Amino acid sequence: MTSTHWATPPAALELAPGCVDVWQAELTAHLPAGAELLSAEEAARAARFMRAADGARWSRARAILRRLLGAYLRADPRSLRLEIAGHGKPVLADAPIDVRFNLSHSGEIALYAFALGIEVGVDLERARASLDTVRAARRMIDAREADRLAALDPAERSAAFLRAWVRHEAAVKCLGTGIGGERVAAQAGSAALWVRELEVGGGAEAAVAAAAEPRELRCWLFGPGSGGAGS
Repeated sequence: MTSTHWATPPAALELAPGCVDVWQAELTAHLPAGAELLSAEEAARAARFMRAADGARWSRARAILRRLLGAYLRADPRSLRLEIAGHGKPVLADAPIDVRFNLSHSGEIALYAFALGIEVGVDLERARASLDTVRAARRMIDAREADRLAALDPAERSAAFLRAWVRHEAAVKCLGTGIGGERVAAQAGSAALWVRELEVGGGAEAAVAAAAEPRELRCWLFGPGSGGAGS
């Protein structure tokens, strides 16, 4: 895995042609939920979570997405119309520029990917105990990956499976396929995608995918004042 350098973002954000921007944000309790930025539909979805803490994290993740999109577009985050495309992928309606984006969050960490005019996907996962990784890979990825995992020392399999899984899911999300058709579509299309693993720490694995290899991958840390988006 190539080392990932998470940098402080510039004061003004701009999506450059041929670049992919990835953001890492912490969804900790000290961060305001940002409910005032959400649409009525988003607020209702957050309220439906069984656990209030999960709903608050979802609100924070969606509010950060709105802040970042607002910063890129020089627009009020509350004015943005987010819609759900096929298989649950969010898209931006009536955008002045062709911004494509994707997000993933697990626990207290969220990742966001943005690009101009090319599809992107990002995935973040944590290991699950008692998972038969070889069986899971054979069922959800492909036989070749399952055979590769089976040849590894058992102590290495969990991390290796997780890295393979986030690469697979980032590709699936980039392609915009869903449950059922995702395996065939991912196998057919992932060879043409650019996929890069990301270091996020905390026992998690992550990857980003793009429909074309970018000339630059820029990795930013979200925080108060990030590009005018964190306030």
